[in-house]
Amino acid sequence: MNEEKVIIAGFGGQGVMLMGQILSHAATVADLNTTWIPSYGPETRGGTANCAVTIGEERINSPVVSVPDSLIIMNQPSLDKFQKKLKKGGILIANKSQISDAVYRDDIEVYEVDANKQALEIGNLRVANMVMLGAYIAVTGVFSKDDMFAVFEKIFTGRKSELIDLNKKALEAGIRAVGK
Repeated sequence: MNEEKVIIAGFGGQGVMLMGQILSHAATVADLNTTWIPSYGPETRGGTANCAVTIGEERINSPVVSVPDSLIIMNQPSLDKFQKKLKKGGILIANKSQISDAVYRDDIEVYEVDANKQALEIGNLRVANMVMLGAYIAVTGVFSKDDMFAVFEKIFTGRKSELIDLNKKALEAGIRAVGK
């Protein structure tokens, strides 16, 4: 990997920031350089939220991601806003549970994941973000499932440790959803 730039976008409360933080944490554990830049709309829950993550072997000159290599899109407004920024040949992971009018560019790779349905089958809608993260790592190969599991063990501590198994199941569901 030379450098991977990803924008993760959705509504506040969908776990967008946590996905970015987990990717940045995994990069740090792997001794890679990383930046994570959050961006919130005026509301916290239900408003728009996105973050940009850059991961690379070399020093990262700017945390700003204007042309991402990949997008993880949790809803229709985010698809409408960010798809045009994705580089030609880039990867788009779309939560088809929250996207009704999908019109995708024909010069990118698109993976539709029914993340909400997968999360409900696992038993908790709140892990739809981990379903999407699983799809992302499977398609890009930026990190392995075991890399993510190690990060879960580090960040879900104390009372949150009971969330580890649920998040692992969701990550695996995302990997399966894209056939990897």
